Amino acid sequence: MIESIVFDIGETITRDDRYWATWADWLTIPRHTVSALVGAVVAQGRDNADALRLVRPDIDVAAERAAMEAAGRGERLDETDLYDDVRPALSALREAGVRIVIAGNQTARASKLLRRLDLPADLVVTSGEWGVAKPQPEFFQRVLGVAQTEPSRTLYVGDHPANDVFPAKAAGLRAAHIRRGPWGHLWADDPEVAAAADWRIDSLTQLTAIVAD
Repeated sequence: MIESIVFDIGETITRDDRYWATWADWLTIPRHTVSALVGAVVAQGRDNADALRLVRPDIDVAAERAAMEAAGRGERLDETDLYDDVRPALSALREAGVRIVIAGNQTARASKLLRRLDLPADLVVTSGEWGVAKPQPEFFQRVLGVAQTEPSRTLYVGDHPANDVFPAKAAGLRAAHIRRGPWGHLWADDPEVAAAADWRIDSLTQLTAIVAD
């Protein structure tokens, strides 16, 4: 029985459209160019920040992010950044008695912005607050700590096989791969992902039936 569900953030809970558009505008690069480069590095199995390095090889991503914040052009999140199924799915799962945690690779600022949205979740936390990021095993040990349930009763939901599905399974959790965003679509039918994931879903609302079963 699944007692706790932990959700990835980018392209699971939130769309990344605004994030990449903000970078494109800051670096004065056409938005379509940045989107295409993100797709290219994803297909090559590279870090998505490599998309920025392809247009600015000497970029210091952390320094540029700080400059964006100082200029008032940093991270923003509001209701329009959420996928449409997020609130209905999380609400239904909480009504079913499931503990809901949102935990992903995001900045500490992103966690504050998400908390302001008052999502139906018991906890929102990010790698920026923990000081450890996926796919490191320590991240998933933290996940188990905040989930407050046994690994076999804890489900991690995410779009990225290398960051979500595989390390979650290695930590003993159950895993659901969502066909969403570039990573989710690219690897949706990959044999290794199909073998590793306990469930493959197209919408977060499908989790209610999974919990019921």
